[in-house]
Amino acid sequence: MQPPLIDMTDHDEIENVAKQFGAQVHRRSSEVSKDSSTSLDAIIEFLNYHNEVDIVGNIQATSPCLHPTDLQKVAEMIREEGYDSVFSVVRRHQFRWSEIQKGVREVTEPLNLNPAKRPRRQDWDGELYENGSFYFAKRHLIEMGYLQVYPKGGKMAYYEMRAEHSVDIDVDIDWPIAEQRVRLISERSCSKQTLSSLKLDCKMEVSVSDKLAVVDEWRKEMGLCWKEVAYLETGNEVSDEECLKRVGLSSAPADACSTAQKAVGYICKCNGGRGAIREFAEHIFLLMEKVNNSCQK
Repeated sequence: MQPPLIDMTDHDEIENVAKQFGAQVHRRSSEVSKDSSTSLDAIIEFLNYHNEVDIVGNIQATSPCLHPTDLQKVAEMIREEGYDSVFSVVRRHQFRWSEIQKGVREVTEPLNLNPAKRPRRQDWDGELYENGSFYFAKRHLIEMGYLQVYPKGGKMAYYEMRAEHSVDIDVDIDWPIAEQRVRLISERSCSKQTLSSLKLDCKMEVSVSDKLAVVDEWRKEMGLCWKEVAYLETGNEVSDEECLKRVGLSSAPADACSTAQKAVGYICKCNGGRGAIREFAEHIFLLMEKVNNSCQK
């Protein structure tokens, strides 16, 4: 049985949006909705009302690029491998140095490297950092006041996320990093009112006759080569043809014209406007995961 997705909030608008996407809602009390309240406070309150729950996956709303496959694997680690808690980490290749307080005459010291033998990135495994995307734990551990640490033994593990999935939205400047992954382009005209009503948080260009030129400009702006660009043709437009030839990964929905389907590398099972974009994104993540696994082997 599919476990329920539950949104914990004290905000009416957030509750309405959550329900629109099929989530159940737990209204947080004022006691656990303070600026000083922790996620653990809210989870413990939630468990007091739900005796049927034995495993909690605390997913942070500030991680918009989190992939569902990661959550499925973590749930399996707890259910099938017997872990009491699993939390997310990401690998960073960053050299750390000791901080020097202003006005203090001290010399900074390296914390995780020998400057005389500075390694190349490809020769160093890097370090694992907790990224806060999710925390999974069994009920009995949470009721003891823990999401990660089990004081009397137990079994705890981390789950390493891919860097491209580990985008954290903590400040306004982080939003463009998450939003730049998707951009839309069309030959057709569209009014500003219509675009506004769509509420799409990504860059869009309409009434474009030369799509290749626009996509090339976006590519250069984002510092990508053509092989790093994925393109989904959804409008059966003539100007898509050149773009499909140049990109590294191309796709078309199930109801695209035969010419478009012959030109792409992947044909979606979903029709345009009926899940094709999501399916193509899932396909990309699956390919990336296969490449990553083969590299580790």
